[in-house]
Parts: sequence; C-alpha cells; structure tokens
Amino acid sequence: MMIARSWTACATADGARGYVQYFRDTLAPLLAQLPGYLRAEILEGKRDELVELVVVTRWASIDAIRGFAGEDIDQAVVEPEARALLVSFDDRVQHRTIVLDMAR
Repeated sequence: MMIARSWTACATADGARGYVQYFRDTLAPLLAQLPGYLRAEILEGKRDELVELVVVTRWASIDAIRGFAGEDIDQAVVEPEARALLVSFDDRVQHRTIVLDMAR
C-alpha cells in the first residue's frame, strides 16, 4: 500500500522558485535516505497574486511517514529555510492511500 502525503503553500514567484530549488537540492537528498520514502512531486498553480505550491510525497507505509514526521503524522514538517521562502503554508497535511498508479 502506497501513501501520498500532500501539503500546500503560497509564495511569491521568486519564493516559489527558491522553494523548488531548496526542495531539489537540499530536502530531496535527505528524504531519499529515509526508509520507505519513494518520490516527490511539486505542483504549481496561481492563487491571486501568489504562486500556490502543492507538495506530494509518496511513502511505502504510514510507519515510513511516522519515521519522517514523528507521532503526529498530520503535522506539517517545514524547515526554517523553507519557511523563509513562503508567504503562507498549511500547518497540517493530508494523507491518501494510492489505489491506482499508472504510467503510459
């Protein structure tokens, strides 16, 4: 069973670019070392004058997520470097079981 963990934030255009770079260069290598971490995607959209970012990470199990997030798995994990790039962000995340994962 694969679990998707999603979280939403808003940033200026520069902040969004900075966050994506931070995620790619700093956070992704750290996540890759965690047992049960599978992959991540960042989706981008517009929200008024800001850029909305939706971060979706995929995990092998709830236990793997607990290894990353701690006991309160619904609490967002937002490092100070990320906070500095964002205008706002959700304090809580959502988890969903992936019931179908298809590629072309």
